[in-house]
Amino acid sequence: MNETKVLKLGLPKGSLQEATFEKMAKAGWNVQVSSRSYFPRVDDDELEIRLFRAQEISRYVEYGYLDCGLTGHDWVCENRSDVHEVGEFCFSKVSNRPAKWVLAVPEESSIQTVKDLQGKRIATEVVNLTQDYLNKHGVTADVEFSWGATEVKARDLVDAIVDVTETGSSLQAAKLRIVDEILVSTPRFIANHTSWKDEWKQKKINTLVMMLNGVLAAERKVGLKLNIERKNLDQLLAGLPALRNPTIAQLSQPDWVAVETIIDVSVARELIPQLKLAGAEGIIEYPLNKIVF
Repeated sequence: MNETKVLKLGLPKGSLQEATFEKMAKAGWNVQVSSRSYFPRVDDDELEIRLFRAQEISRYVEYGYLDCGLTGHDWVCENRSDVHEVGEFCFSKVSNRPAKWVLAVPEESSIQTVKDLQGKRIATEVVNLTQDYLNKHGVTADVEFSWGATEVKARDLVDAIVDVTETGSSLQAAKLRIVDEILVSTPRFIANHTSWKDEWKQKKINTLVMMLNGVLAAERKVGLKLNIERKNLDQLLAGLPALRNPTIAQLSQPDWVAVETIIDVSVARELIPQLKLAGAEGIIEYPLNKIVF
């Protein structure tokens, strides 16, 4: 009797956890975890999931404790981890916008460029990233690790901070000014080099990535169905370029056809009224779970 092969997957605990579990469920893997557990249950005997802080996952993948994991590009760079990058995913705890690590100072600060940081003190959670940035610009400064609440240190304790933001709203609220953008980061699916060379594990990883990419692609689209008289079809398609490559099927009534297509979520509110004016009936908009290209 063959022993079941297992892929060890690391997922981020904390701010990205809820969004990640939601994506995994849509992709077909239901993950359940109690509030204090680091060992979630998943409905796949070939998958073993471990929860870690996103900051740690790339190291555990590199060391081989995990075969693969989902973590931010920023933490791969900060840890200087030697891993295989399988795919990129654009989602976060707030939006689909990437996270940005920025150099920021108080609004009233005289610091205008990175060169002005010479001899100054900087607080950040990403010491290596910040040091690499300063080295690139030939600047010597004192970079200290911040355990959190980095924004409040910018006036009384340090001259500048390097912090992460998606919208910039928290920096504005703290009356901080962005001097420069250091790194743009998105979640990445990474694999241990040895695990990636294993044929079975690579196939399993590629399946996970394909299905997760399908989920992310579907979140930006909706399906659309409608009925229209055949005599109005050409005019409808010519006048509405958003209806690219639709599926057209004959209805039981010989003069009518059904049209089905996929459109961007952002254009649906403008498109549907136009379809109605063009003679379409029975218009149905529906959500999608996955789009696999």
